[in-house]
Amino acid sequence: MNWGLAIKNFVGPTETPDIDAIYAYAERAEALGFESLWAWDHVILGVEPAFPILDAVGTLTAIAARTKRIRLGTGILVLPLRNPTVAAKALGTLDVVSKGRLILGVAAGWYAREFDAVGVPFKERGRLFERNLEVLTRLWTEDRVTLKVDDLNLREAVMRPRPVQRPRPPILIGGYVDAVLRRVATLADGWLTYFYTPESFKRSWEKILAVAREAGRDPQTLTGTNQLAIYVGRSRAETEAPMRQWLQTEWDVAAWSESTIEHAIRGSVDECVAQLRPHLDSGVHRIILIPYRYQPQQVEIIAKEVMPRLR
Repeated sequence: MNWGLAIKNFVGPTETPDIDAIYAYAERAEALGFESLWAWDHVILGVEPAFPILDAVGTLTAIAARTKRIRLGTGILVLPLRNPTVAAKALGTLDVVSKGRLILGVAAGWYAREFDAVGVPFKERGRLFERNLEVLTRLWTEDRVTLKVDDLNLREAVMRPRPVQRPRPPILIGGYVDAVLRRVATLADGWLTYFYTPESFKRSWEKILAVAREAGRDPQTLTGTNQLAIYVGRSRAETEAPMRQWLQTEWDVAAWSESTIEHAIRGSVDECVAQLRPHLDSGVHRIILIPYRYQPQQVEIIAKEVMPRLR
């Protein structure tokens, strides 16, 4: 099991992201042995209230310069919003700067207002996701790329330097519906989901593995990742109300998915360990923990008292 940690580049409407605090958090996460750090992604989010968010790729590139071993993931990049050639350059640069530590999580997106602001047709986001993923991966893996599609015209395009990881950084696709699960099984290296219970994760993961087998892929080459909020305190009773209030006011749960705030891990160390054990049996390979309000003391207790009990 790999243990990742979400970073606070996305904050509630009354806050402002603190880059110095993010640096300290990232450096401490590496020292404590977390496998990876994950940045959230939106260009704009909300009106009243509006949620401040630092660009995921820029934030991770800054963190890359201050860390040496910990992997750096986008959790999750809204790929259709970006010109794929420019995205390939920025993400490839992140992999070079980090010396091969990028994990690319990508999804089609859900927030129509954001697409309108960027000038990308929201109703075409699935097709544009697949187009952009193809362009990006070809630029990373082929010597020259010639492709004309929509308003993109690549004429023997050469992108150098290539990412450090070969043939390319690992790609995880995020999302919930069956069309997304098919993309995971046929186009990606794995799946990344959000706020799933062990039972929900297992149901969708089994769908992915079945499609992979039908497509002639080895299911053993795919990985599954789940993002879970956690609050370790003295008891379930003490942590229940604060965790619920945080999740209900600063987080969204997709109505068309099996994501639920009821997934939340909360309580004493013993209670949190007991709640996490079924996740380890769900087929998941990586759990990205979202510590309650990103409190540094939560990171310490998770690393020193919770994770060792689950190894």
